[in-house]
Amino acid sequence: MLQFLSNPQIEQELGKRLKNHRVDLNLSQSVIATRSGLSRRTITAIENGEGSTLTSLIAILRALNALDTLESFLPDPGPSPMALARLQENPTKYPSKPRKSPTPTAWKWGDET
Repeated sequence: MLQFLSNPQIEQELGKRLKNHRVDLNLSQSVIATRSGLSRRTITAIENGEGSTLTSLIAILRALNALDTLESFLPDPGPSPMALARLQENPTKYPSKPRKSPTPTAWKWGDET
């Protein structure tokens, strides 16, 4: 449904959902403001779809004990398939020994023999 809405409409919908969640928890805007460190006016503005910063949204989600919703929104992809393949190719069992440097030879011009 959200893909058919404009950005301002999505902000209003998210604000409405945040408000519904807050009301379901029987929490006032003042309580959320205190828990989040934001002003009550900021909470009101976000719930009315008047915009927000990402920091404010995170603070509100934290105050609502709903940070786990971000985990389902953007799950951690884990290691890439290439990284997993590299780990499985040649697992190192022991640290490598230091290599000996070749003995230095006298430098010569390319036309010398």
